[in-house]
Amino acid sequence: MLINPAKAEKNPWEMFFVGAFYGTISLLLVKWIFSGDPVLSKYSGILVVTFCVMFTIPFIYYTLKFEEEKDLQIQGFKRLLLEHNKAIYSFMFLFLGLVVAFSFWYIVFPSGNQNFIAQIETYCMINKPAFFDECVTEYGVEHVSRTTAFLTAKEKIVNIFANNIYVLIFTLVFSLIFGAGAIFILAWNASVIAAAIGIFSKSNLANLPLGLARYMIHGIPEIGSYFAGALAGGIISIAVIKHDVHSEKFWVILQDSLNLVIVAVVLLFVAALIEVFVTPVLF
Repeated sequence: MLINPAKAEKNPWEMFFVGAFYGTISLLLVKWIFSGDPVLSKYSGILVVTFCVMFTIPFIYYTLKFEEEKDLQIQGFKRLLLEHNKAIYSFMFLFLGLVVAFSFWYIVFPSGNQNFIAQIETYCMINKPAFFDECVTEYGVEHVSRTTAFLTAKEKIVNIFANNIYVLIFTLVFSLIFGAGAIFILAWNASVIAAAIGIFSKSNLANLPLGLARYMIHGIPEIGSYFAGALAGGIISIAVIKHDVHSEKFWVILQDSLNLVIVAVVLLFVAALIEVFVTPVLF
C-alpha cells in the first residue's frame, strides 16, 4: 500500500523513507511490547530484525516477481542488467533507510544498546575477538561467554572476502528456498552496521553522519552485492513457482541469474579492497 515495485524503480530514493519507517516501527514495537518481558527482552535484537522481515517481505516478493517477468520479455545481458539495477537501487535505499533508523534510535534511546545486544556481540566478535568480554561489557552487554582471536593482520583481506562470500552464498540460498527470505540476512546486516555506527558515533547524534560515512564507503558495494545475489536467487525461485521451469525461457533466467552472481562476486572483491585499503586511511 505504501509503494509498489514499478513506482519504487522510478523513484528508488522513496524507499529510504519506507525503510526508515519500517525500522522505526519495528524498534518501537519491540520496545513497547517485549521490553518488560524477562525472557524475550534478551532477544530484542533478533525480534527487531524479525519485525523488519515481516514488514518488507511483501515488497521484496513482488519486486522479485516483477524482475522475473522482465527476464521473459527483455533480451540482452546489458539491457537486463540495466533493468535489474533499478530493483537493486530500490533495495539499497530500503537498506539505507533501515540502517539510518536503527542508528538514530540506538543513539536516541537512553538504553538503546539493549535493543541490539546480539548485534553488539557480533560487532565485538568481528572487531575485537581477542578482547571480546571487555568489548561487550564496555558497550553494556553482560554475562556472555569468552571467545578467542581468529584473525591476523596478514589474513585480513582474505578473511573479509571469504566472510562476505559466505554471506553471499547464504543470501543466494535463502532467496532460492524462500524467495524473499534473503531479507532476513540483509535486515540482520543492517542492524549490525547500525550498532557499529552507534558505537563509532559514541552515542552522539552529531557524529552520526561521520559514522554512516565510515561504514557506507565499503558497505554500499558490499550490500549491493548481496542484493544482486538475492535478486538472482529470487528470480529463479519465482520462475519455479510460476512453472517457467518447463519453458525455454527458464534457461534465459538461469543465465541472467548467473550473470548477477558474477557481478555480485566482483562487487564483493571491490568492497574488500576498499575496506582494507581505503576506509582505514580516511578514518
